[in-house]
Amino acid sequence: MSRNYKFHNPEGLYFVSFAVVGWLDVFTRNEYKDLLLESLEFCQNSKGMEIHAWCIMTNHVHLIFRNTEEQKPELLLGDFKRFTSRSVIKAIQENPKESRKEFLLDYFKKEAEKSSNTTNFQFWSHDNKPIELWSNEVIQ
Repeated sequence: MSRNYKFHNPEGLYFVSFAVVGWLDVFTRNEYKDLLLESLEFCQNSKGMEIHAWCIMTNHVHLIFRNTEEQKPELLLGDFKRFTSRSVIKAIQENPKESRKEFLLDYFKKEAEKSSNTTNFQFWSHDNKPIELWSNEVIQ
């Protein structure tokens, strides 16, 4: 794998992208987007995530961040993805107006069965494609 797709510098500024498995359009619903935003805010206030930019698409997220505490950036991002996957799946399960509930939960369950390190549901894809933004050339 290329050096560009690993977290090498714990203090580095990184651009990451991560998608919902199957590129399913989950963030078309405001309540699920709000959970994602609340989690980003929590990571900023409590976990040392310095966010420079973010973009929530219907089925994936772009994020530029740096870690200001001693935790490795990949662990911080992993915590964020774990928490948001659990909270969004719970919200889907508890949403009586979710017309796609059965489809989404079945899909997430089938994806989890394909993975040895996931138990009930697989919400996010495993890759993040981190790119360290270490120069103006890389940023452009």
